[in-house]
Amino acid sequence: MKKKGLIILAVILTACIVLAVLYMTAGCGSINKTAAPVKTTLPASGRPESETGPALPHTWLELPGKSESEENDWHCITHNGLMEGRMQRNYTVLYDESEFASYWVAYPLCSSHTTTGREEIWGYDPKVPQEHQTSVRKGYGASTPTTNYPNNFYARGHQIPNADRNAVPQMQEQTYYSTNMTPQIQNGFNGGIWAKLEEAVRETIPEKDTLYIVTGATFNRPGENKSVKTIINKNDGKTLPVPNYYWKAVLKVKRDPSGIITDAITIGFWLPHDDLKGHTWEEYSVSVDQLETFTGFDLFVNLCPEREETAEVNSSWSSFVNFR
Repeated sequence: MKKKGLIILAVILTACIVLAVLYMTAGCGSINKTAAPVKTTLPASGRPESETGPALPHTWLELPGKSESEENDWHCITHNGLMEGRMQRNYTVLYDESEFASYWVAYPLCSSHTTTGREEIWGYDPKVPQEHQTSVRKGYGASTPTTNYPNNFYARGHQIPNADRNAVPQMQEQTYYSTNMTPQIQNGFNGGIWAKLEEAVRETIPEKDTLYIVTGATFNRPGENKSVKTIINKNDGKTLPVPNYYWKAVLKVKRDPSGIITDAITIGFWLPHDDLKGHTWEEYSVSVDQLETFTGFDLFVNLCPEREETAEVNSSWSSFVNFR
Protein backbone atom coordinates (compact mmCIF):
# COMPACT_ATOMS: atom_id res chain seq x y z
CA MET A 1 0.00 0.00 0.00
CA LYS A 2 2.83 2.37 0.85
CA LYS A 3 4.51 1.70 -2.51
CA LYS A 4 1.21 2.22 -4.34
CA GLY A 5 0.73 5.52 -2.53
CA LEU A 6 4.19 6.72 -3.55
CA ILE A 7 3.45 5.84 -7.19
CA ILE A 8 0.20 7.83 -7.12
CA LEU A 9 2.00 10.80 -5.52
CA ALA A 10 4.70 10.67 -8.20
CA VAL A 11 2.08 10.69 -10.98
CA ILE A 12 0.35 13.71 -9.44
CA LEU A 13 3.61 15.62 -9.07
CA THR A 14 4.58 14.86 -12.67
CA ALA A 15 1.22 16.14 -13.91
CA CYS A 16 1.62 19.35 -11.90
CA ILE A 17 5.10 19.94 -13.34
CA VAL A 18 3.84 19.44 -16.91
CA LEU A 19 0.98 21.91 -16.37
CA ALA A 20 3.34 24.46 -14.83
CA VAL A 21 5.72 24.21 -17.81
CA LEU A 22 2.82 24.66 -20.24
CA TYR A 23 1.66 27.74 -18.36
CA MET A 24 5.08 29.41 -18.27
CA THR A 25 6.05 28.67 -21.87
CA ALA A 26 2.71 29.78 -23.31
CA GLY A 27 2.64 33.21 -21.72
CA CYS A 28 3.96 35.10 -24.78
CA GLY A 29 1.95 33.31 -27.40
CA SER A 30 4.59 30.68 -27.96
CA ILE A 31 2.13 28.13 -29.36
CA ASN A 32 2.66 28.09 -33.13
CA LYS A 33 0.24 27.91 -36.05
CA THR A 34 0.32 24.12 -36.14
CA ALA A 35 -1.24 23.85 -32.69
CA ALA A 36 -4.41 21.78 -32.46
CA PRO A 37 -7.77 23.61 -32.37
CA VAL A 38 -8.53 24.79 -28.86
CA LYS A 39 -11.90 24.60 -27.16
CA THR A 40 -12.28 27.96 -25.46
CA THR A 41 -13.92 28.61 -22.13
CA LEU A 42 -17.27 30.00 -23.37
CA PRO A 43 -19.98 27.82 -21.77
CA ALA A 44 -23.33 27.00 -23.32
CA SER A 45 -24.92 29.83 -21.31
CA GLY A 46 -23.16 32.33 -23.59
CA ARG A 47 -21.32 34.31 -20.92
CA PRO A 48 -18.36 36.31 -22.25
CA GLU A 49 -15.10 34.39 -22.30
CA SER A 50 -13.40 36.86 -19.97
CA GLU A 51 -16.01 36.23 -17.27
CA THR A 52 -15.68 32.47 -17.09
CA GLY A 53 -12.64 32.19 -14.86
CA PRO A 54 -8.91 31.69 -15.43
CA ALA A 55 -7.59 29.86 -18.47
CA LEU A 56 -4.11 28.83 -19.61
CA PRO A 57 -2.30 31.33 -21.86
CA HIS A 58 -2.19 28.92 -24.81
CA THR A 59 -5.97 29.36 -25.07
CA TRP A 60 -5.79 33.17 -25.07
CA LEU A 61 -6.78 34.12 -28.59
CA GLU A 62 -5.38 37.66 -28.38
CA LEU A 63 -1.71 36.69 -27.90
CA PRO A 64 0.76 37.19 -30.78
CA GLY A 65 3.52 34.69 -31.40
CA LYS A 66 7.17 35.21 -30.59
CA SER A 67 9.00 37.43 -33.07
CA GLU A 68 12.32 36.31 -34.54
CA SER A 69 13.69 39.80 -33.78
CA GLU A 70 12.90 39.76 -30.06
CA GLU A 71 15.83 40.86 -27.91
CA ASN A 72 16.94 39.89 -24.41
CA ASP A 73 15.65 43.19 -23.00
CA TRP A 74 12.14 42.55 -24.32
CA HIS A 75 9.84 41.14 -21.65
CA CYS A 76 6.38 39.60 -21.89
CA ILE A 77 4.24 40.57 -18.88
CA THR A 78 0.64 39.73 -18.03
CA HIS A 79 -1.47 41.73 -15.60
CA ASN A 80 -4.47 40.23 -13.84
CA GLY A 81 -7.31 41.93 -12.01
CA LEU A 82 -10.27 41.13 -9.80
CA MET A 83 -13.46 41.15 -11.83
CA GLU A 84 -16.83 40.22 -10.32
CA GLY A 85 -15.13 38.32 -7.53
CA ARG A 86 -12.80 36.31 -9.77
CA MET A 87 -9.19 36.93 -10.75
CA GLN A 88 -9.08 37.42 -14.53
CA ARG A 89 -6.40 38.27 -17.06
CA ASN A 90 -6.36 41.96 -17.89
CA TYR A 91 -3.75 42.43 -20.59
CA THR A 92 -0.34 41.24 -21.76
CA VAL A 93 2.49 43.50 -22.99
CA LEU A 94 5.72 42.94 -24.88
CA TYR A 95 7.93 45.54 -23.21
CA ASP A 96 11.32 46.84 -24.33
CA GLU A 97 13.15 48.23 -21.30
CA SER A 98 15.78 49.95 -23.47
CA GLU A 99 13.14 52.01 -25.30
CA PHE A 100 10.68 52.37 -22.39
CA ALA A 101 7.94 51.13 -24.72
CA SER A 102 5.69 48.15 -25.36
CA TYR A 103 5.64 46.91 -28.93
CA TRP A 104 2.21 45.41 -28.41
CA VAL A 105 -0.50 45.15 -25.79
CA ALA A 106 -2.98 42.27 -26.15
CA TYR A 107 -6.26 41.79 -24.30
CA PRO A 108 -9.81 40.41 -24.42
CA LEU A 109 -12.74 42.84 -24.44
CA CYS A 110 -16.36 42.11 -23.53
CA SER A 111 -19.29 44.27 -22.45
CA SER A 112 -18.62 43.58 -18.76
CA HIS A 113 -15.32 45.46 -19.05
CA THR A 114 -16.89 48.76 -20.07
CA THR A 115 -19.19 51.40 -18.67
CA THR A 116 -18.71 55.17 -18.34
CA GLY A 117 -16.28 57.22 -16.29
CA ARG A 118 -12.55 57.66 -15.89
CA GLU A 119 -10.29 57.48 -12.85
CA GLU A 120 -6.66 58.41 -13.44
CA ILE A 121 -3.97 56.76 -11.32
CA TRP A 122 -0.74 57.20 -13.30
CA GLY A 123 2.23 55.19 -12.07
CA TYR A 124 4.94 52.58 -12.55
CA ASP A 125 4.32 48.98 -13.53
CA PRO A 126 5.03 46.89 -10.40
CA LYS A 127 6.27 43.99 -12.54
CA VAL A 128 9.14 46.00 -14.06
CA PRO A 129 12.00 47.63 -12.10
CA GLN A 130 11.45 51.39 -11.97
CA GLU A 131 14.87 52.10 -13.48
CA HIS A 132 13.62 50.37 -16.64
CA GLN A 133 10.56 52.63 -16.88
CA THR A 134 9.85 56.30 -17.38
CA SER A 135 7.68 58.34 -15.03
CA VAL A 136 4.15 59.09 -16.27
CA ARG A 137 2.79 60.77 -13.12
CA LYS A 138 2.52 64.01 -15.09
CA GLY A 139 2.63 64.80 -18.79
CA TYR A 140 5.90 64.45 -20.71
CA GLY A 141 6.19 68.22 -21.10
CA ALA A 142 7.20 67.94 -24.75
CA SER A 143 5.65 70.09 -27.47
CA THR A 144 5.28 69.16 -31.12
CA PRO A 145 3.81 71.86 -33.38
CA THR A 146 1.80 70.29 -36.20
CA THR A 147 0.14 71.58 -39.35
CA ASN A 148 -3.29 72.00 -37.78
CA TYR A 149 -2.26 72.67 -34.17
CA PRO A 150 0.68 75.05 -33.59
CA ASN A 151 0.53 74.41 -29.82
CA ASN A 152 0.34 70.62 -30.04
CA PHE A 153 2.06 68.31 -27.55
CA TYR A 154 2.80 64.67 -26.78
CA ALA A 155 0.24 62.92 -24.57
CA ARG A 156 0.76 59.78 -22.54
CA GLY A 157 -0.90 57.52 -25.08
CA HIS A 158 -2.56 54.33 -23.83
CA GLN A 159 -2.30 51.17 -25.91
CA ILE A 160 -5.10 49.44 -24.00
CA PRO A 161 -7.51 52.36 -23.45
CA ASN A 162 -8.69 53.07 -19.92
CA ALA A 163 -12.23 53.11 -21.37
CA ASP A 164 -11.85 49.43 -22.28
CA ARG A 165 -11.62 48.67 -18.57
CA ASN A 166 -13.65 51.40 -16.84
CA ALA A 167 -16.18 48.92 -15.41
CA VAL A 168 -13.43 47.09 -13.48
CA PRO A 169 -11.54 49.45 -11.11
CA GLN A 170 -8.45 47.29 -10.55
CA MET A 171 -8.08 46.58 -14.26
CA GLN A 172 -8.61 50.23 -15.20
CA GLU A 173 -5.92 51.29 -12.75
CA GLN A 174 -3.46 48.95 -14.48
CA THR A 175 -4.06 50.71 -17.82
CA TYR A 176 -2.27 53.74 -16.32
CA TYR A 177 1.01 51.87 -15.86
CA SER A 178 4.06 53.34 -17.58
CA THR A 179 4.49 50.18 -19.67
CA ASN A 180 1.16 50.87 -21.38
CA MET A 181 2.22 54.40 -22.46
CA THR A 182 4.11 55.87 -25.38
CA PRO A 183 4.45 59.53 -26.51
CA GLN A 184 1.46 60.19 -28.79
CA ILE A 185 0.55 63.40 -30.61
CA GLN A 186 -2.47 64.74 -28.74
CA ASN A 187 -4.44 66.91 -31.17
CA GLY A 188 -5.09 65.29 -34.50
CA PHE A 189 -4.17 61.81 -33.22
CA ASN A 190 -4.56 60.66 -29.58
CA GLY A 191 -7.56 62.91 -28.93
CA GLY A 192 -8.90 62.57 -32.48
CA ILE A 193 -8.64 59.76 -34.98
CA TRP A 194 -7.13 57.25 -32.53
CA ALA A 195 -9.81 57.86 -29.88
CA LYS A 196 -12.53 57.49 -32.52
CA LEU A 197 -11.05 54.18 -33.67
CA GLU A 198 -11.02 52.90 -30.08
CA GLU A 199 -14.65 53.92 -29.67
CA ALA A 200 -15.65 52.25 -32.94
CA VAL A 201 -14.04 48.99 -31.82
CA ARG A 202 -15.94 49.07 -28.51
CA GLU A 203 -19.18 49.44 -30.43
CA THR A 204 -18.58 46.06 -32.10
CA ILE A 205 -18.34 44.04 -28.84
CA PRO A 206 -20.54 40.96 -29.32
CA GLU A 207 -23.50 40.88 -26.96
CA LYS A 208 -22.61 37.48 -25.51
CA ASP A 209 -18.99 37.01 -26.44
CA THR A 210 -15.55 38.63 -26.60
CA LEU A 211 -13.35 40.65 -28.93
CA TYR A 212 -9.62 39.89 -28.97
CA ILE A 213 -7.43 42.93 -29.53
CA VAL A 214 -3.75 43.65 -30.12
CA THR A 215 -2.59 47.28 -30.20
CA GLY A 216 0.96 48.16 -31.09
CA ALA A 217 3.55 50.90 -31.53
CA THR A 218 6.19 50.56 -34.26
CA PHE A 219 9.32 52.59 -34.92
CA ASN A 220 10.20 51.02 -38.27
CA ARG A 221 8.74 48.34 -40.49
CA PRO A 222 11.00 45.33 -41.19
CA GLY A 223 13.74 46.46 -43.55
CA GLU A 224 12.87 50.15 -43.10
CA ASN A 225 15.34 52.70 -41.77
CA LYS A 226 13.14 55.70 -41.05
CA SER A 227 14.45 58.27 -38.58
CA VAL A 228 12.96 58.09 -35.09
CA LYS A 229 12.24 61.30 -33.21
CA THR A 230 13.03 61.42 -29.48
CA ILE A 231 11.77 63.59 -26.63
CA ILE A 232 13.01 64.24 -23.09
CA ASN A 233 10.53 63.36 -20.36
CA LYS A 234 10.51 66.34 -17.99
CA ASN A 235 9.55 64.03 -15.08
CA ASP A 236 12.83 62.09 -15.01
CA GLY A 237 15.02 63.38 -17.85
CA LYS A 238 14.86 60.09 -19.76
CA THR A 239 15.03 60.06 -23.55
CA LEU A 240 11.95 58.50 -25.14
CA PRO A 241 11.66 57.46 -28.80
CA VAL A 242 8.43 58.44 -30.54
CA PRO A 243 6.76 55.66 -32.59
CA ASN A 244 6.41 56.31 -36.30
CA TYR A 245 3.31 54.12 -36.53
CA TYR A 246 0.47 52.82 -34.41
CA TRP A 247 -1.62 49.79 -35.26
CA LYS A 248 -4.50 47.70 -34.05
CA ALA A 249 -5.74 44.18 -34.83
CA VAL A 250 -9.14 42.86 -33.76
CA LEU A 251 -10.50 39.30 -33.83
CA LYS A 252 -14.14 38.23 -33.65
CA VAL A 253 -15.27 34.59 -33.53
CA LYS A 254 -18.39 32.44 -33.83
CA ARG A 255 -18.84 29.41 -31.59
CA ASP A 256 -21.13 26.43 -31.36
CA PRO A 257 -23.09 25.81 -28.13
CA SER A 258 -20.19 23.87 -26.62
CA GLY A 259 -17.72 26.72 -27.15
CA ILE A 260 -15.87 25.36 -30.19
CA ILE A 261 -14.93 28.12 -32.66
CA THR A 262 -16.72 27.56 -35.97
CA ASP A 263 -15.74 30.74 -37.82
CA ALA A 264 -13.64 33.88 -37.34
CA ILE A 265 -12.84 37.25 -38.89
CA THR A 266 -10.22 39.91 -38.23
CA ILE A 267 -9.59 43.54 -39.15
CA GLY A 268 -6.44 45.60 -38.90
CA PHE A 269 -5.52 49.29 -38.82
CA TRP A 270 -2.14 50.83 -39.63
CA LEU A 271 -1.79 54.56 -38.95
CA PRO A 272 1.18 56.85 -39.53
CA HIS A 273 1.82 58.74 -36.29
CA ASP A 274 1.03 62.25 -37.44
CA ASP A 275 -1.54 65.03 -37.16
CA LEU A 276 -4.33 63.30 -39.10
CA LYS A 277 -7.04 65.90 -38.68
CA GLY A 278 -9.41 65.66 -41.65
CA HIS A 279 -8.81 61.94 -42.08
CA THR A 280 -10.97 59.07 -40.83
CA TRP A 281 -9.80 55.87 -39.21
CA GLU A 282 -11.63 53.84 -41.89
CA GLU A 283 -9.03 55.07 -44.41
CA TYR A 284 -6.35 53.08 -42.59
CA SER A 285 -8.00 49.66 -42.46
CA VAL A 286 -5.80 46.78 -43.64
CA SER A 287 -5.85 43.02 -43.34
CA VAL A 288 -4.13 41.35 -40.41
CA ASP A 289 -1.98 39.54 -42.98
CA GLN A 290 -0.72 42.99 -44.03
CA LEU A 291 -0.17 44.02 -40.41
CA GLU A 292 2.00 40.96 -39.88
CA THR A 293 4.18 42.09 -42.80
CA PHE A 294 4.38 45.63 -41.41
CA THR A 295 5.14 44.62 -37.81
CA GLY A 296 7.03 41.32 -38.06
CA PHE A 297 4.66 39.77 -35.48
CA ASP A 298 2.57 36.67 -36.05
CA LEU A 299 -0.86 37.67 -34.75
CA PHE A 300 -3.64 35.49 -33.27
CA VAL A 301 -1.46 32.37 -33.31
CA ASN A 302 -3.72 30.52 -30.86
CA LEU A 303 -6.56 30.52 -33.36
CA CYS A 304 -6.60 27.14 -35.11
CA PRO A 305 -4.69 27.28 -38.43
CA GLU A 306 -7.60 26.83 -40.82
CA ARG A 307 -9.58 29.61 -39.11
CA GLU A 308 -6.55 31.90 -38.92
CA GLU A 309 -5.74 31.54 -42.61
CA THR A 310 -9.21 32.61 -43.78
CA ALA A 311 -9.86 35.18 -41.03
CA GLU A 312 -6.76 37.30 -41.57
CA VAL A 313 -7.37 38.27 -45.21
CA ASN A 314 -10.27 40.63 -44.45
CA SER A 315 -9.66 44.39 -44.68
CA SER A 316 -13.31 45.51 -44.83
CA TRP A 317 -14.70 47.23 -41.73
CA SER A 318 -18.30 46.63 -42.83
CA SER A 319 -17.62 42.90 -43.23
CA PHE A 320 -16.14 42.82 -39.75
CA VAL A 321 -19.09 44.69 -38.21
CA ASN A 322 -21.66 42.48 -39.95
CA PHE A 323 -19.97 39.23 -38.94
CA ARG A 324 -22.34 37.71 -36.38
